[in-house]
Formats: sequence, C-alpha cells, structure tokens
Amino acid sequence: MSEPAHILVIDDDERLRELLRRFLEESGFRVTDANSAAEARDYMKAMHFDLLVIDVMMPGETGVEFLASIRPTENIPALFLTALSETENRIEGLEAGADDYIAKPFEPRELILRISRILDRQTDISASSDIQFGPFSLNLDSNILTENGRRIHITTAEQDLLSCFSQSANQIVSRDEIAQHLDGRMQGRSIDVAVARLRTKLEVDPRYPVMLQTVRGKGWMLKTN
Repeated sequence: MSEPAHILVIDDDERLRELLRRFLEESGFRVTDANSAAEARDYMKAMHFDLLVIDVMMPGETGVEFLASIRPTENIPALFLTALSETENRIEGLEAGADDYIAKPFEPRELILRISRILDRQTDISASSDIQFGPFSLNLDSNILTENGRRIHITTAEQDLLSCFSQSANQIVSRDEIAQHLDGRMQGRSIDVAVARLRTKLEVDPRYPVMLQTVRGKGWMLKTN
C-alpha cells in the first residue's frame, strides 16, 4: 500500500494551520506545518515533501519570495493560499513557480481537489505516447517532461500549456485557442507569462527560441522532431 502524500503547510496564522492540518489529515494526507519560510527550510532539510501549501502574505519573507528562492534547487510542486485576487498577484505567483493558487476564503473540498490534481500530475504513468522536441520528451498521458531522460519540473500551468502545444505540434496555436483549450484557466497575459517561463526550461537562449517559436501576430508553434 502506498504511503500518503506528505504536505508541508507554511502559514503564520496558527489557527489556519491547525484547521488545514486537521482537514488534510482527515482527507488521508500526512501533514507538517511551519509558521515561517525559515522554519519551512529547516523542515525541508530533514524531510521529503510531496507538496507545499504556502500562504502568500507572510511577515518577513513572503510566500512568493520563499518559493522563488527554492525553485532553482527544489522541484516540489506548490499551491499558494492568498487573500489577493488581482491578476498581477496571480501572475507573480505563477512567475515564482507555483503550480496553482486558491483565494481565501476557500471551500476545503476545493482545496483537496486542487491538491489532488497537482499530485496526480506528478504521478509517473507508464509511457504509452511521447512527443519529442530537441533533447526533450513529453509523455502525453502524464504530462511528464524529461530532458535526456532526466525529469524536468514544470508547474501545472506549464504542463497545461505544453500539452496544448503538443496536441497541435508544428501548427500555429493562437492565444484564443489556448484559452479555449484550457477552459479559461489561463487567459491574456497569464498565457504570455507561462510561455516565457516554459521557454526558460526548453530553450538554450529564450530570447531566440528554437523549439517554442513565436509566429508574429498569430501565436506560437512547438517544433517537434
């Protein structure tokens, strides 16, 4: 029987941490909680976690600053808890490497669904269909990206976007088509941000993309092998 996913909850609000711990444990997860980014780092040195649930507006080092600082070395998926609903704040979170976000107040059942969705994306599924571009391979069932056999972390938003491009490989995909394909989960500038972030992981020089090319005035095209 597989071990339950281990979630690290990072929030300075003790009451909310306790509520999240109780609800997540009742939903079958293993939970550790930290009251600051510094305490979270200490836990991460000693334990393995499958997912981070991070409050954005923490005193001192914010959740966004914390995630951005660990992303170069840590591929753990992350979900932001935020009281901020403005588009710019959501974009800032995605730019920091978040897989998803949920605005406070939220329904606990929705939080569980979002967490389960992220964890499901991280589960290795036997490859039945892959698409190749340069040194990269994307499994179309699991949306797992590898480079020369080494797994590359991409956020849920980046997985959705790359899946969209892969399903129309070597064809122009417009911004409107992406929004429609993703059922409105990503629109407008959020798409541009996700494309830019994806290029930092796919291209030798993102300023001069080879695999994920811009077709001026029309959209983008993923060039496959």
